[in-house]
Amino acid sequence: MQIAFHVGVHCTDDGRLLRCLQANAEALAAEGIAVPDPDIYRNLLRDAASTLQGQIASGDTETLMIEQIMDEQAADRIVLSWDSFLAYPTWAVRGRLYSKAGERVRGLQNTFPSHDTHIYMAIRNPATFLPDLCSRKRNSPVSEVIGDVDPLDLHWSEVVNDLRSLAPEAALTVWCDEDTPLIWPEVLAAVAGIEDGTALTGWDDILHHVMEDEGLRRLQTIMAESPVPDVERRRDMIGNLLSEFVRPEAVEAEFEMPGWTQDLVDEMTARYEADIERIRRTPGVTFLTP
Repeated sequence: MQIAFHVGVHCTDDGRLLRCLQANAEALAAEGIAVPDPDIYRNLLRDAASTLQGQIASGDTETLMIEQIMDEQAADRIVLSWDSFLAYPTWAVRGRLYSKAGERVRGLQNTFPSHDTHIYMAIRNPATFLPDLCSRKRNSPVSEVIGDVDPLDLHWSEVVNDLRSLAPEAALTVWCDEDTPLIWPEVLAAVAGIEDGTALTGWDDILHHVMEDEGLRRLQTIMAESPVPDVERRRDMIGNLLSEFVRPEAVEAEFEMPGWTQDLVDEMTARYEADIERIRRTPGVTFLTP
């Protein structure tokens, strides 16, 4: 069986992926794909990893875990999603980004040693990721959320390298959160393990947050006329509509971080773009791009 872990990260899809797949759970189940209730498995998997302490689960333990998660439902693929698989928000930045990511994924893999593990992860420009992360911990000072780390030293490629090093057998798929509106159907298809173009209720939900209503109406009209356009045509269509009908608040992020300047933000963005190229060249990584 395949076990797909969507590990976030924080401040990326905000649960939209899981909500979409759960909304289509019945149709996916008919294809052998299970999308269990997250309330069943999130604490269960954390507790199991803590109990195993890096050891590989026995056959009996693995079977028990599957039975508890699946509730007797048979499937060829299970989709498990939680943006705190790699760390709780408070621990997302401790000297670097998700310093325990590799260990966490290896722990998940060791919990299901006889099944194929697939990891799916979005990354985001630290220049917008850090302010958003801090804003969600409103009662905590910035220093408590990100410490005294130099924001120029934060690289997602370090997270990816840890995952490849400590859990090399796990298939790894990565994409940029900034690209999500253009590639969301591909992301949903990849995580669910279905053919791109499969009709999913609510696949365009993410566009409601970045596209004005008129653009959505035009998109729905086009899709009604040609419900399964090829990937390139769909990307072009969404890209053109976004260029004309994007919501200003979706592209004009405003934030204040102590000591940050526009020059710093520009340098962080340049380093993020260079980091993306490093990840794209990393062996064993599937990188989804527009």
